[in-house]
Amino acid sequence: MEDIMIQIENVSFQYNNSEKGALKDVSISVDKGECVLLCGASGCGKTTITRLINGLIPHFYEGEYSGNVSVYGMNVQSEELYNISKKVGSVFQNPRSQFFCMDTTSEVAFGCENMGLVENDINERVKLAVSELEMENLMDRDIFKLSGGEKQRVACGSVTAMQPDVFVLDEPTSNLDKESIERLKNTLLLWKKQGKTIVIAEHRLYWLKEICDRVVYLEHGRIMFDITMQEFLKFSEQKLQNLGLRTMQPHCDESSKRHEYIAKKSDIVLKNYYFSYGEKKVLEFGDMRLPKNELIAITGQNGAGKSTFVRCFCGLEKKFKGQTVIEEKQYKPKEMLRKCYLVMQDVNHQLFCESVEDEVLLGASDTGKEIQERAREIMQKLGIWEFRDKHPMSLSGGQKQRVAIASSVLAEKEILIFDEPTSGLDYCHMVSTAQLFKELRDMGKSIFIITHDRELIERCCNYELNVADRQAILYGL
Repeated sequence: MEDIMIQIENVSFQYNNSEKGALKDVSISVDKGECVLLCGASGCGKTTITRLINGLIPHFYEGEYSGNVSVYGMNVQSEELYNISKKVGSVFQNPRSQFFCMDTTSEVAFGCENMGLVENDINERVKLAVSELEMENLMDRDIFKLSGGEKQRVACGSVTAMQPDVFVLDEPTSNLDKESIERLKNTLLLWKKQGKTIVIAEHRLYWLKEICDRVVYLEHGRIMFDITMQEFLKFSEQKLQNLGLRTMQPHCDESSKRHEYIAKKSDIVLKNYYFSYGEKKVLEFGDMRLPKNELIAITGQNGAGKSTFVRCFCGLEKKFKGQTVIEEKQYKPKEMLRKCYLVMQDVNHQLFCESVEDEVLLGASDTGKEIQERAREIMQKLGIWEFRDKHPMSLSGGQKQRVAIASSVLAEKEILIFDEPTSGLDYCHMVSTAQLFKELRDMGKSIFIITHDRELIERCCNYELNVADRQAILYGL
């Protein structure tokens, strides 16, 4: 028993204002130094288990709770949250939700300060964490000007400095590029080498096969199997798909499939696409052409300028002076706002209504019977019809993503832009989302997708706009 770090015994949990139980009679034990993967479809209960371990349930998320949870010998239900946080470090799907400071150095030190450590100890811990995670270049930076991958590294640095015995990660790679995933992988290998206990809820699986010792698969709040990684690696690709899981095979270099784009008369023409944040130049696209009524993946490393480009393109950057020509008519940035619909990377910023159905219908031009039938059809296709009466903020990350996508479809804009639309989505919902994108293209929409998800690109995109060093190159696929 001394080696057991986490003990979850016969736990059932149902969130307040939810008709369905998030967990049903779940039991798991995790030994000291073990790394366990939690996987399964969106909404299966992965995140709920991570909240049991770090004490957010029941201290922050309330609901109907039965069973027992102990971590490092502490009873999670009765122990104070600040005591649990000394032993359990958490990295959330959206690292912004756990930031408290304006600059990166203060953020890495924040947890240690909260623990009441003396200044010398805090400085030593911050210095050690920065060195171990090789993040010297991220110190003394404005936290809100970092890329998604850089924010993730700062979040990891902050919990590393606290030196907990248990690390809990929830969908940590949902918005990361290949290089950032490799860095995160090295961080987890370091924690494992130090004897830390790690529990990670994740949809992207391929990068974890050398890290995780066990795989726990959940379905509708129940554990369906708990096996070793060696056993899990014997599963065929078809079996993984039948379980709603992503591939275990890393995606190879796609550059051999690319071909040069040949301009067409119907192209969208970008003119004078230059943009800077103060002295820092971010975009130097100049003039270029993009195909109209097509599916274009926008790719590139975290921080390359992909999100800045789409914000300029759809008129959200007030200081941007470039212009866009569509069907020989020239549009200023402010005019592009009326033609574009952007689904943000963090969809929490654009969920406003009291129910999922109202949210989906929010941008519709009317609410007649035909539109309501179309809304139902889209919600059924994306697997959110059963949540139509729920508050959007009560859903899982992947479910919120699908609500925002459904809302964009009914907005009836001719240009749809999605920033990491499959973050937090399992295999089945990624496939249905890709199919919906293809249907929208066939309806005459121009669709731009910022993504690191090669599976999505392979399934639906005909073009790739690769952004690097402030420039962009368009390829056919």
